Amino acid sequence: MEKDKILAVVADNIRLERLRKKITQEKLAELSGITQKYLNLIEKGKVNPTILVVINLCKTLDIDLNTIYDCDL
Repeated sequence: MEKDKILAVVADNIRLERLRKKITQEKLAELSGITQKYLNLIEKGKVNPTILVVINLCKTLDIDLNTIYDCDL
């Protein structure tokens, strides 16, 4: 799977989980230790977040890491 496709899947899954939990970008970013601007770029698939950032987002959202990377590789 190409890089852009993976980033799009990660972006969509983070955004969907955030919306399911009814958390704003601002609040999720604050709780995860990143800026709202950076979270916005992640959710748009414009940046490639480190695994540590993704793990922090998963912990904050109380979801399994597999939820974010749920795609056919």
